[in-house]
Amino acid sequence: MKYQQWNIQNMPQAPYKAMRDQGVPALVAATLCARGISSVEEAKELLSSSASQLQDPFLMKDMARATGRIRAAMERHERIAVYGDYDVDGITATCLLTHYLRSQGADVIYYIPNRLDEGYGVNRKAIEKLAADDIKLIITVDCGITAVEEVKYARSLGLDMIITDHHECKEEIPNAVAVVDPHRKDCRYPFKDLAGVGVALKVVMALGGEANYPVLFQEYADLAAVGTVADVMKLLGENRTIVRVGLNHLKRTRRRGLYSLMMEAGTLNRSINSTTVGYCISPRINAAGRMGRATMATELILTEDTARADLLAHELCELNRQRQAVELDIFNQCIQRVGEQKQFDCLVLADRTWHQGVVGIVASRLSEQFACPVFMICLQEDGKGKGSCRSYGGFNLFCSLEQCADILEGYGGHALAAGFTILEENIDTFRTRMEGIIREKTGGEKMVSTLNVDGEIEDTGILTVEQVDALSMLEPYGAGNPKPIFSLSGVTVTCLSDVGGGRHLKMRASRDGRTVDMIFFSVTRSKAGLTVGDRADVAFYPQINEYRGSRTVQLHLVDLRPAYSKKQQEEKALYQKFCRGEDITPKEARAMIPQRDEFAGVWRYLACRNGEVSDTPIRLARKVAHEADLVESALRTMICLDVMEQLDLLKFTWEEGDVLRITLRKRWGKGKVNLYEAPIIQKLQDIAWNENRKAEA
Repeated sequence: MKYQQWNIQNMPQAPYKAMRDQGVPALVAATLCARGISSVEEAKELLSSSASQLQDPFLMKDMARATGRIRAAMERHERIAVYGDYDVDGITATCLLTHYLRSQGADVIYYIPNRLDEGYGVNRKAIEKLAADDIKLIITVDCGITAVEEVKYARSLGLDMIITDHHECKEEIPNAVAVVDPHRKDCRYPFKDLAGVGVALKVVMALGGEANYPVLFQEYADLAAVGTVADVMKLLGENRTIVRVGLNHLKRTRRRGLYSLMMEAGTLNRSINSTTVGYCISPRINAAGRMGRATMATELILTEDTARADLLAHELCELNRQRQAVELDIFNQCIQRVGEQKQFDCLVLADRTWHQGVVGIVASRLSEQFACPVFMICLQEDGKGKGSCRSYGGFNLFCSLEQCADILEGYGGHALAAGFTILEENIDTFRTRMEGIIREKTGGEKMVSTLNVDGEIEDTGILTVEQVDALSMLEPYGAGNPKPIFSLSGVTVTCLSDVGGGRHLKMRASRDGRTVDMIFFSVTRSKAGLTVGDRADVAFYPQINEYRGSRTVQLHLVDLRPAYSKKQQEEKALYQKFCRGEDITPKEARAMIPQRDEFAGVWRYLACRNGEVSDTPIRLARKVAHEADLVESALRTMICLDVMEQLDLLKFTWEEGDVLRITLRKRWGKGKVNLYEAPIIQKLQDIAWNENRKAEA
């Protein structure tokens, strides 16, 4: 329904059995084997989150130069500015470094550019303002790696700059006092996937000295965890340690602002995991930057005043609600603009009214819906556009923007999320070139929305509370270590209802004599297209539902699709073969030609339902056959519909979930039509009889 393709991993039996023999719980073993882990030793290495995963900060290029200049500034009582980004990674990095420097007695302020007025990264006006404020040293966090000209300008005003960043580097790096970025080609730091806040944490540990590494890591792991999860960094290696330790500290945080925010968001009485951070805490912090008020979130995290923290937390949550409303409005505008077309190489959309702060989120939603990279451009009065883009299917945005550098005013970011500036007059050229880059990358094949499934559950008896609880040893989940997703084939729906104000679907289904509870968020009964008695395949991640002291297994559905019988699969394959224009046999053609009572049954069924029906072909065939006392055939039902559409008796469009929307057309005064004169029937009859006669001759 949501995904065009499910990639279900085959279970390698030998390693699975070996792990089970060594006491690894079944669902955990299944997940690890699906992801290429073949032994307990490999699993321990992958899942390790011990301090041994932490690398020496001084392995990073220019770390010694950076810490040396910062210490000198502190000794000389120079004013220091921590210059951050307005997203969660940048805000937490700003707070982390600012808090540490202040704790050491440094004269330090923070500066985060206004997303709406200044845009991303270091800018000249900000440098001028900081110079006028008697700043002598600027330390960037989560930005600055492309600020070549800005660093030169700062030097001309007598300011030193230290760049700390984690974004991809261009050929030329800024000529700053130090440039600390693990993506530098000459940086030998072994772990390249730190977030901006992870790099800031390394700077703090380096400043504190080796003897204080453990203490400083424990002190700031919570902030580093929030920024790392929010920036969707790979939760492997060093990041896994940062997030696991940080989440533990977040549960009992001593930061007044974070405590107030979690209380306002309603997460204090729930388990704190990467999902909590990603979907409850991060969006509220992010809302401040997206709505042009990033300093509000920074102040919240740094404040030690309880009343101030409570007030700011409330304002942030309200700001997040405003952000959601603006985001939904822009998303709906885009859906209307795109129209009924379902497939694109990429989407490049531009508008003068869009809110610059939320188009990145809209781009993410659109990329998932249309299975392609999306580029959203907010047009300005000066003829320029500020763009945000999101990838799909692993397409490298940063590299693709590099190939368009000659028609861009600037760009930067990651492989999966990036930003750029472009003149309005170059947008059409950009769209054409980007489509060409994507076609070359994909070999002309259309990207399809794909769900990776860790394995098929053969025995529903494995879905116990104990087995699901055991999956927690795989946490924290995130990029590089996604939440385990399994599938169940051929479950029979026994009960379903809309819940949560009609926004979500609660379902119960059975298989193998066992019943399982399911929940599908943001999907309704009508959208799912299911009724009691239907068979379906479901993809899900298992979770524990706690209610009034009872703990039961509930399947959190990620996707579902109709479960076809062998006959139905054969009929569907034959219909698709015919629609593609491929050769079919006379026998197959004869099987596809409807009888008159089948045409009549379909027409009566549609006419008795106010002239409009939405259903899947299989379920429609079942209902028509039941009402008209016919042999059920989805194949001939579809041919009936195709004939009627060809003769302008009805129109139909495909919708999500293999659902067909059928509308009868009014034909007053147009007389009767001969259904068997339709081109489709003529073609089938030619194949069925003429070729048969030739063979007999």
